[in-house]
Amino acid sequence: QVQLVESGGGLVQAGGSLRLSCSVSERTFSTYTMGWFRQAPGNDREFVAAISSNGGSTLYSNSVKGRFTISRDNAKNTVYLQMNSLKPEDTAVYFCARGSIIGASIYTYGTSRAYNYWGQGTQVTVSS
Repeated sequence: QVQLVESGGGLVQAGGSLRLSCSVSERTFSTYTMGWFRQAPGNDREFVAAISSNGGSTLYSNSVKGRFTISRDNAKNTVYLQMNSLKPEDTAVYFCARGSIIGASIYTYGTSRAYNYWGQGTQVTVSS
């Protein structure tokens, strides 16, 4: 069973930074594209960023482009989300997810339908 565990969430003031981590228990972690999503109360789950299996390709939502950076360390089975210049509207529960398709274009991963394993989420709260 694949398990994903997020960490690094918390309370931060607007303009601040946080780095989220997602540790994945899977021998073939380096085979799969990984993604981050977020969900604010009353809203649908929203795509944030994705990174290809070797880290060579990334995809970001327009709302976070230029402020967030996704990265991965395949030796540690971990994917990261560095979040800078945080805004109150970034407040949400952040989820990491493992892609379900091997070898697809990074543009495939902008939707939750492209993922089949999810973590439990970590709360990020940005105060104004």
